[in-house]
Amino acid sequence: MTEQPSRRLLLVHAHPDDESINNGATMAAYAAGGARVTLVTCTLGERGEVIPPELRHLTGPALGEYRLRELTEAMGALGVEDFRLLGGAGRYSDSGMMGLADNDDPDCFWQADVDEAAGHLVEVILEVRPQVLVTYDDNGGYGHPDHIQAHRVAMRAAELAAAAGWDIPKVYWNRVPESAVEEAFARLADELPALPFSKAAVIDDVPGVVPDDRVTAEIDGGAHAAAKAAAMRAHATQIEVAEGYFALSNELAQPLFTTEYYELVRGEAGAARENDLFAGLAAGAGTGEAS
Repeated sequence: MTEQPSRRLLLVHAHPDDESINNGATMAAYAAGGARVTLVTCTLGERGEVIPPELRHLTGPALGEYRLRELTEAMGALGVEDFRLLGGAGRYSDSGMMGLADNDDPDCFWQADVDEAAGHLVEVILEVRPQVLVTYDDNGGYGHPDHIQAHRVAMRAAELAAAAGWDIPKVYWNRVPESAVEEAFARLADELPALPFSKAAVIDDVPGVVPDDRVTAEIDGGAHAAAKAAAMRAHATQIEVAEGYFALSNELAQPLFTTEYYELVRGEAGAARENDLFAGLAAGAGTGEAS
């Protein structure tokens, strides 16, 4: 049996592109440092709005297939080799934005039985045995049904995996401190005239913003800024990137953060504000039964 790397990080996201926006620098940093980085994506984003006019003919399964190719390219940019779709390709479809009729599709992720979906993730957890899990808060960062469901499935899977023999030592939610968002938007106001975006987003458009004291970890990904930007550009149906900023299909500019922030919700912090998600874990922690 091949020996597991001593550091193993699992991230659970709703759609292709979410991982690069939220955690691209973190993923690149840990992959470059020799950690095993595993990404589980819950849907293929078949209901996403397409930005390039020449690709707007892509809808439904055809868009999902295309976005899987984008995800593959993005993972290449980040140096991540282990990325998977929850339950296999096409098992759960995109649920669309909250309140739309798409939410009622029996095949969509929002309608999935949480324990059943969590069971697929437990299989990954028991194989990979991560010491760190990263996912969204209980509002999914900004209220998208697939993000909320990804949170529910990830947290439930952590519980079920513990009962099955692997208790993940540390669980984090994606966050952004208010001060960092305010500073970034102040810079954006000055730099917007030089960008290819006509308007700026607002702070409320950034998912996971919390008071600074809620943030317990930050990963300085400046050395991997180019990798994160490349990964985001790979998701060309969904993202336009320019000079440290990006826009989604709404064409509203927002900051591209290369320092990424987290809130520890399970486990013991290694410091008041950690700079390593594995902080406080003994060397090789988790190579046997989790403590």
